Amino acid sequence: MPADPLTTAVSTRICTHMNDDHAEAVLDYARHYGGIESPESARMVAVTPNSMELEVDGSSLQIPFDHTLTDSEDAHRTLVAMLRAMPKA
Repeated sequence: MPADPLTTAVSTRICTHMNDDHAEAVLDYARHYGGIESPESARMVAVTPNSMELEVDGSSLQIPFDHTLTDSEDAHRTLVAMLRAMPKA
C-alpha cells in the first residue's frame, strides 16, 4: 500500500492518533525537542513537511524535523526515530 502525501487530512489523522494513543510521547517531544522543562499538557496540532506544531500549556511550539518529510510513512518513521533518540529516563 503506497504512503499518503502529507496533506492537511493526513496531518489531522496523525495528530489525532498521537493525541489519543501516545499523549506521553507528545509531552516527551515538548520536553526534549521543545525545551519545555515541565509541560503540564501538550497536544500535537499539525504535521507539515518541515515541522510538527504542538500546543503546550496553551502556547504554540514548532519543532523542526531534520529533513523535509515526503509522505505519511516518512512522518511515521521520523516521529518514531525522534522518540527513540531521546535519552531514557
